[in-house]
Amino acid sequence: MAIVEGEAVPTTDVRVKLVAIGLLVLVLLITLSANKITRALELIALGLVAFQLITLFLIDLFVVPGSVWTEGVLGFITPALPPGSVSATVVGGLAGFTALASGLNWYIFNHYRDKGYGMGYRMGFIAGMRGESKDVLPVGATFPDNAKNAALWKRWMHFLHIEMWGVFFGGAILGMLLPTLLMRQAVLVSGREPTEENLPTFIADVMNQQYGRFLFYLVLVVGFLLLFDTQLAIFEALVRNFVDAMNGMSERFRKMIQGDPRRFYFPYMVFLIIVISFIIFQSAPTTLILITANMSNFGALFFPFVLMYLNSKLPKPARPPKYTYVILVLNVIFFGFFFINFVWDTFFGSPLIVL
Repeated sequence: MAIVEGEAVPTTDVRVKLVAIGLLVLVLLITLSANKITRALELIALGLVAFQLITLFLIDLFVVPGSVWTEGVLGFITPALPPGSVSATVVGGLAGFTALASGLNWYIFNHYRDKGYGMGYRMGFIAGMRGESKDVLPVGATFPDNAKNAALWKRWMHFLHIEMWGVFFGGAILGMLLPTLLMRQAVLVSGREPTEENLPTFIADVMNQQYGRFLFYLVLVVGFLLLFDTQLAIFEALVRNFVDAMNGMSERFRKMIQGDPRRFYFPYMVFLIIVISFIIFQSAPTTLILITANMSNFGALFFPFVLMYLNSKLPKPARPPKYTYVILVLNVIFFGFFFINFVWDTFFGSPLIVL
């Protein structure tokens, strides 16, 4: 992105791609310097998300009229089709990035383990280079099925429900609503529709034209942080989950790392930086986002079944209600359709459905 006379101009300049690669290296430096990686990511995410939500809320209060607020809130509960000519591939990208509900959200529990929640305190954690090495057990730990542990489990689930419904779900709703309101207002006041080329900077350009340079730069910063904290979490998760999977499946791998996941964690992160750096130069950013979003739906074809199997192995008090299995099967159908559509669109040049 370049800035010309107060306008953010999307560009494929090599410098922009180098900045993207530099941010990957920044993730590496953050994890290297951490005592406990999960805790470092938590603190950074807390600061970034709080800044984004507060700033977006204040900007929306300043520029978005009440009618648009009402329209936005009602949009969450009013059944309606997407705008005309929107393909299932675009909708699939949105679905794939919606809280990773396609089945990929299981990886969050690796962080619960590292924080020591529940039985996680028996499992170890992945430390940064500043932290003390802590062996990560290759398999999970379950509790004896008795009345005392059943009561303790209910207490832990109470905390999880508060975090999932109060913090995660509530934050996700705000995270979708606030930028959507701002985009809607930008379209209304400018009389223009964003395109694939100018989408990342469309709101900032309209804010500059309507309200001045301060909001122009502020919106650019918020947009950057919104994408970076996602990059931080997802990139680290790619490394974390591969390391955890190898640690659980391969005795040879466990011997190689000698009980210290960092022996593979950081070299593998460097390897991924090299691979992703190559991919960055192959296509436009918005195209890459659409591809990765739809690839998230691939997990829906098998991860829900994995979760069903693992849930069946838990102690009885920890097993979820039977209706969750129905929901997981519906997830396979819903998100699986979007992945099949994405494959069809990729190889045959047109989505299965255009709304």
